[in-house]
Amino acid sequence: MKQNKNSNVVRFNRWGYYFLIPFTVVFIAFQLIPLVSTIYNSFFEHYFKNGLTEVGPTFVAFDNYAALFKGGDIFKYFLNTMIMWIMGFVPQIVVSLLLAAWFSDPSLRLKGRPFFQSVIYLPNLIMASAFAMLFFALFSDGGPINSMLVSLGILDEPYKFLSHTASARWLIAFMNFLMWFGNTTILLLAGMLGIDTSYYEAAEVDGANATQIFFRITLPILRPILIFVMITSLIGGLQMFDVPQILTNGEGSPTRTTLTLIMFLNKHLYSKNYGMGGALSVILFIITGILSIFVFKFNQQSQK
Repeated sequence: MKQNKNSNVVRFNRWGYYFLIPFTVVFIAFQLIPLVSTIYNSFFEHYFKNGLTEVGPTFVAFDNYAALFKGGDIFKYFLNTMIMWIMGFVPQIVVSLLLAAWFSDPSLRLKGRPFFQSVIYLPNLIMASAFAMLFFALFSDGGPINSMLVSLGILDEPYKFLSHTASARWLIAFMNFLMWFGNTTILLLAGMLGIDTSYYEAAEVDGANATQIFFRITLPILRPILIFVMITSLIGGLQMFDVPQILTNGEGSPTRTTLTLIMFLNKHLYSKNYGMGGALSVILFIITGILSIFVFKFNQQSQK
């Protein structure tokens, strides 16, 4: 009898493996093989001279990696990427936490909550390229923002938003904030609505105020979701490309202060320098892994 039971369990478990086959095939074809080929190509000199003559592939070991770090450009582009990510992520997480706490508070009796949740999520549905084109038109030298500021007497002449480092970075960060704060709000709201209300009731009985409840109960319980949001946002920040690419026409103006790591990678791929592009992709993979582990470990330590 026991043997028949075990055989039935094995037979049912097979279906789980059958359903895993499509995922495994897609993962191997579109993720594992490209990853391995990228690491392999990073050790070769392989590019097209003048776009026509193929050079290589010639094994050069770590020469591509050494060339990337020579001159320090990669550090500059990494710093650009992190600065613009932080400028967008800090207000994103603050605003999302406030909105999620507002939407999840039953005492406010907010009317039309589903409508407001849908509205703040809408920017996330707009293509980043369309968003960038919109802001490029709004903040151009002859755009409506400059026209309005000049007509109101705030400015004597149009301000070149994309010609100054601070304004260009803030503009890119603001666009990323607008596109993603709605998604973050929905994630945090789902976590807050899943918290047992008995915790809040017990805290109120003990005399805790709203601030103490938020920092002592809500945030600690939300820690797993906050880790997920931080890591996914960090990965998205390191992959920042479409907004600065379109807004600065791929040049990272002014003086390459808005040029990100992925824009730098795109220049190598556009020139068909597969060796340098592969090396930069591997470096990005390592940086993403290290920063993600750091965020995870930091949250674990703070939890203790």
